[in-house]
Amino acid sequence: MGDERIREQIVGYWTKRAESYGALNREELKKDRHREAWLAAMEPLFPPIPAQELRILDIGTGPGFFAVLLAQAGYRPDAVDCTEEMLKQARANAGDLSERITFHRMNADHLDFADDTFDVIVCRNLTWNLPDPCICYAEWKRVLKPGGRAIIFDANWYHYLYDEQTLAAYERDRENVAKQAIRDFNIGENFDVMERIAKELPMSKKPRPAWDRERLLELGYAAVDVCEDIWKDVWTEEEKINYAATPMFRITATAP
Repeated sequence: MGDERIREQIVGYWTKRAESYGALNREELKKDRHREAWLAAMEPLFPPIPAQELRILDIGTGPGFFAVLLAQAGYRPDAVDCTEEMLKQARANAGDLSERITFHRMNADHLDFADDTFDVIVCRNLTWNLPDPCICYAEWKRVLKPGGRAIIFDANWYHYLYDEQTLAAYERDRENVAKQAIRDFNIGENFDVMERIAKELPMSKKPRPAWDRERLLELGYAAVDVCEDIWKDVWTEEEKINYAATPMFRITATAP
């Protein structure tokens, strides 16, 4: 019951955030260097298969940033999200590229795909707000082909709620944002609501990405590589100032 209650809260929050988050993704997609940086952080990890044949699953697509980015690059991704409003934003952001993307409404822990379907799974800013990431990581391994890879971009977004050192760094970020007179990404629509939800989410307390690496290996992934500096390559200067306390990492988990 606890997981179902928190899941409903998460879906409700992101449903309300869909329109503003969709606008944020549209801003990102307009920036050539930003798009190129994200592709460069993923494509070298893809298996050597022609783009038209590569099966890619974008889990937690939200307003479709990864799905659109990959479609622009010649791939034909499947894109999954648990909220219909986010999928509406993703289709709108894709525009004519929608014919290259197959959208599905699904939960990250229960994918309606056969075993060994995908060569690559990608996700961004998803695992921190999962009620049970281990169930999801196991499910992702199931749908990956042997040797397929899950490429996970995330950060310890709400660790400051449980760690005094991280909280002090988070507060310095807010001060630096104000000093430089840039937009504060941590002030906005229903931010207090997500903080309350995050206090109940297991990943807010975990030492990441070390925790993820250990769990992925325990679940039977053949290899797990962690890049803790990927934020330097993919974030804009505004993001680097806003999120210095919570640097983005990349985990690459290879299926057996």
